[in-house]
Amino acid sequence: MTRIYVFPGQGSQAVGMGAELFRAFPHEVAFADAILGYSIEELCLRDSEKRLNRTEFTQPALFVVNALSYLRAVEKEGTRPDFAVGHSLGEYNALFAAGAFDFITGLRLVQRRGQLMGRADGGVMAAVVGLPEEQVARCLRDVGQEEMDIASLNSPDQTVVSGAASAFERVEAALLSAGAHQVVRLKVSAAFHSRYMRSAEEEFARFLSQFEFSSLDFPVVSNLHATPYAPEAIHACLAGQMSKAVRWTETIQWLARQPEPRFEELGPAKVLTPLIQSILRRTQAPRARTA
Repeated sequence: MTRIYVFPGQGSQAVGMGAELFRAFPHEVAFADAILGYSIEELCLRDSEKRLNRTEFTQPALFVVNALSYLRAVEKEGTRPDFAVGHSLGEYNALFAAGAFDFITGLRLVQRRGQLMGRADGGVMAAVVGLPEEQVARCLRDVGQEEMDIASLNSPDQTVVSGAASAFERVEAALLSAGAHQVVRLKVSAAFHSRYMRSAEEEFARFLSQFEFSSLDFPVVSNLHATPYAPEAIHACLAGQMSKAVRWTETIQWLARQPEPRFEELGPAKVLTPLIQSILRRTQAPRARTA
């Protein structure tokens, strides 16, 4: 059996997440509080200042909860997985799990990423349900006037688009006319994984250049290429991920070709598990399963 740990990204957060973890890992929680300058436990459990859904707070909070979930899983299982993968922000947790960097370094990276992405505003993202990727791309070419991009290929039946708010209504109309079952606008403040993140990507690349990363203890499949990370490519992949599409369907298809793959999602909510199941149903992987 091939054990694969999966980490969710932004959108999986909820008040109350991590309640069973903070007391179990007091040292990591203390480090997080010192780095962030606020109580990560208060943010996640009570969110009295209503900040959890702001990108600059969401991303560090999710990184911490995902990381503690991984540490607890390793304690429980007594062993590490064979592969790890994460969706967008969750990829940082996959790399942390594989030993590319320690908890403190990962949190600093995610803190800066969240700050840069949180500065952008005015964009829109939407999940397109029930329309193949090719037709989504055609609609964007025909009516998007190069103002919207494909941001994530989540499953054969779900593609996320991202771009200028001014283009959304005509793109939405074209997608529904082409046969989309739904076009669901996402609760985000900016056009992540699109051309509108390129300036943030350039600044983040300069920030990343200050860090050196360790070789991985086990493979992590990248969002950018849907193949395992090459050690020398971590900097480029983490920067490029900000403005380019998350190739989630291809990633899961690649992993599904491993011997008897078993996917287990860690973190605050199993938002990726239904997507993985949808992909596996359309993939020749009869022995693949989710936990």
